[in-house]
Amino acid sequence: MIPFRRLPVSLLALGLLASSPVAAAAAPAAGVEAKLTALGLTLPAVSAPVANYVPAVRSGNLVYLAGHIPRGADGKVIKGKVGRGSTVEDANAAARLTTLALLATLKKEIGDLGKVKRIVRVGGFVNATEDFEAQPQVLNGCSDLLVALFGDRGRHARAAIGAGSLPLGAIVEIEMVVEVE
Repeated sequence: MIPFRRLPVSLLALGLLASSPVAAAAAPAAGVEAKLTALGLTLPAVSAPVANYVPAVRSGNLVYLAGHIPRGADGKVIKGKVGRGSTVEDANAAARLTTLALLATLKKEIGDLGKVKRIVRVGGFVNATEDFEAQPQVLNGCSDLLVALFGDRGRHARAAIGAGSLPLGAIVEIEMVVEVE
């Protein structure tokens, strides 16, 4: 069992917030960081890369965020394999944590999450058994949070792919492309 059942109850409401027309319409008016605070969420410290790459590259008005993996409050990688010891819910919660790490890197790169014009694309990898087929439900942890925070600007193209293994045994890895001002 993965130890992130202690996430704020407000995270459980994200599925409702993401589909709410009121939440989507209000997203541009309210600051993303104020929404994070209202949800009881904070951005983690930005982790150093584990290999020879940079965490973000800006090209024109696009920021390409390298694959990020989930870390617990203690900084340790959240490991697991869905279908063998880890559940869809475990991986979905890890995808939400990974999204917070992506947003922390993005903020470090652009200075203010209010500069986000659009989340363009999310690519997610799920460490799972070969017969696992619910990758989209896992990646909804990321997508639902992005829509809850950015409204329609958070709706994005996406790929959800199963993987036999991921770096450091992580349960998920997510990359993102963001259009900024």
